[in-house]
Amino acid sequence: MHSYNPSGFFLSSKQWYQRRVRAEQLHQTPEDRKKLDGLYECILCACCSTSCPSYWWNSDKYLGPAVLLQSYRWLADSRDHRTKERLEKLADPFSVYRCHTIMNCTKTCPKGLNPGKAIAEIKKLMAKNL
Repeated sequence: MHSYNPSGFFLSSKQWYQRRVRAEQLHQTPEDRKKLDGLYECILCACCSTSCPSYWWNSDKYLGPAVLLQSYRWLADSRDHRTKERLEKLADPFSVYRCHTIMNCTKTCPKGLNPGKAIAEIKKLMAKNL
């Protein structure tokens, strides 16, 4: 049986702010802050990942909706400067492209978050930036 453990990806993908220039404060417009709504609230309960058929069959390789939602949280943050590096880390056949938009993840999230939309946004960013 596979246990849910996203910590390896979090550590390897540096899930914290990464800036090129050191600043005392990280300013963010209200509009940019609003883009993070529905992303930072995830508590990694894994309801979305355990309801995902792609994750059932590829849990050893596919990151799953919870981890991808958290990845998009950093990609969408205007204060972070490592978008390209983060996208390159996701550029393999099992990271994002195993999502087939069945949307079980969104239906089962107890907090009403939308991992499917976050995954779609990652795919758009990859098409645009890689």
